[in-house]
Amino acid sequence: MTEERPMQIGELAERTGLSIRTLRHYDEIGLLRPSARSEGGFRLYTLDDESRLLLIRRMKPLGYSLEQMGELLAVVDGLEADPRDETLRARLADIRTEARERREELRRKAAAADEFVAQLEAR
Repeated sequence: MTEERPMQIGELAERTGLSIRTLRHYDEIGLLRPSARSEGGFRLYTLDDESRLLLIRRMKPLGYSLEQMGELLAVVDGLEADPRDETLRARLADIRTEARERREELRRKAAAADEFVAQLEAR
């Protein structure tokens, strides 16, 4: 097994398609804190941090606010600490239902946009 090499912020930004500015903002508001810092004070991220960031990125197109993203991450973190917490499990189920509804609304909007583009192309 190979030891995981921590990533600096630029590498994480490149791997996830998000800007360094966004990553710094997420750190400032507590949405995604780096796992460590180098001796020089540089943010260092792990693959787990990258996975968390990708979860955040996937919430963006569904219109979740930063506050809502933080709530979901708190639920996920809580369930990692105690997978049997029924309150958190119920909240996750609610979030799942809401995500499905948001996805369906996004699908409807995309279909309307496709119709619009088709009308423009027909002219």
